[in-house]
Amino acid sequence: MLADLQLELGSDVPVARIVGELDASNAAGFTARLKESVPNSAIGLVLDLSATTYLDSSGMHLIFDLAGALRRRQQVLQLVVPPDTFIDDVLGAVNFRGTARASPTVIQATEAVRTADF
Repeated sequence: MLADLQLELGSDVPVARIVGELDASNAAGFTARLKESVPNSAIGLVLDLSATTYLDSSGMHLIFDLAGALRRRQQVLQLVVPPDTFIDDVLGAVNFRGTARASPTVIQATEAVRTADF
């Protein structure tokens, strides 16, 4: 497997971390796991992409699909994307701003979820 999905679920704002390459070989499975893992009691989900080294269109689909699923449950998706990285460049080329917000660190992302306006 090209990537590992790590989940920290013991909070009102769960954190999911994708380490490695996010592409067609793993995006669908990760999407399903993420959707199943976030409890209804959570405010939202922080998806940490700071250790993600590659993202293709399947990875972008994961972000859009997951954000839509969370929004239907009145939850929010907040990404962690450090500036000046490959992932930052990819997301900058795609109009995802209406889908999810991005923060440079997990701490900032978690706080953004807790103060999000629905």
